[in-house]
Amino acid sequence: MLFFNNLHFYCNDATIFMFLKKLSLINYKNFDTNSFDFNPKVNCLVGNNGVGKTNVLDAIYHLSFGKSYFNPVASQNIKHGEEFFVVDGTYEKAERDENIICSLKKGQKKIVKRNGKPYDKLSEHIGFIPLVIISPADRDLIIEGSDTRRKFMDSVISQSNKHYLKNLINYNKVLSQRNSLLKYFALNSTFDGVTLSIYNDQLHDLGTKIYAERRKFIEAFVPIFISRYNAISNQKENVNISYKSQLHEKDFRSLLEENLTRDKVLQYTSVGAHKDDLLFAIETYPIKKFGSQGQQKSFLIALKLAQFDFIKQLVNVTPILLLDDIFDKLDEERVTQIMSLVNHDDFGQLFISDTHVDRTEAIVKEIHQSYEIFKL
Repeated sequence: MLFFNNLHFYCNDATIFMFLKKLSLINYKNFDTNSFDFNPKVNCLVGNNGVGKTNVLDAIYHLSFGKSYFNPVASQNIKHGEEFFVVDGTYEKAERDENIICSLKKGQKKIVKRNGKPYDKLSEHIGFIPLVIISPADRDLIIEGSDTRRKFMDSVISQSNKHYLKNLINYNKVLSQRNSLLKYFALNSTFDGVTLSIYNDQLHDLGTKIYAERRKFIEAFVPIFISRYNAISNQKENVNISYKSQLHEKDFRSLLEENLTRDKVLQYTSVGAHKDDLLFAIETYPIKKFGSQGQQKSFLIALKLAQFDFIKQLVNVTPILLLDDIFDKLDEERVTQIMSLVNHDDFGQLFISDTHVDRTEAIVKEIHQSYEIFKL
């Protein structure tokens, strides 16, 4: 049993309950200095557009992943006119306080510390604070190219699989080296098959392992996703996710050898695990073309709730859940279904941002959990 301010929470013995107790922001985006003391269950950030609701959620995301969810350019998370930012958060995990600090000064390397000790590699921190965010920006998963969906898949797997993350980092390094070598061949009208074969062998080894883990992930993830979508939509539509990969048909080394001439002309590696994709379908048709806005939003929410379930099952830690402005473009029935899903002890700490104070309060009152509303 976990006690916090006289509130009692019960959790499965195999699951660790974790929540963010306090967050401090200094010169982060449009904030000067701001501190929040959070409720261990539901926290609502409400206010007009542009006041910083999403920035608070992004700061929490920063503490989990060491980077922004919305802007990959680290320096652009510093407030205009300032030289640095600091995000400081205190969590309770397994009945122990954990302090995470993420800081960046212009022209210097970003630093992430846990309990005062800096990480040597940012990848060492990934997975320590499990977190899932649902945001309007997730629509990129549907409308953008394969790179966005591949990053989603990699992010989910990496939070629970350190070996996968290591292989992925090494794969991208070798891929970059092979691409540089192909450009060198083109610029110097030369060719070194021995050196290229070394990179081919490394890509084959790493890419084959990555491919195998992605296949395992899809097999486990899709049933969870379909179950979540059915709960949100009351089983009104059939949806599916399938894994597209060139490695379904041939081994990686054969693909590299067969496409060598093409790669030399293009000056980059045109085949491999870095070309994998996820295909999103509704009633067997691409949801990008045939799904309504409401259906697409339900699809994405189900995708992220399935991510929540998947991570929780593997790491036995209840992730923090961030809901950024998700109530727009959803009918009342779907909103009710979504909130009923998070009204269970399966979920831990929840953060909600919204522009409508009355709507937010009405929704969270239906959850029957303790909550705090922050008006920004």
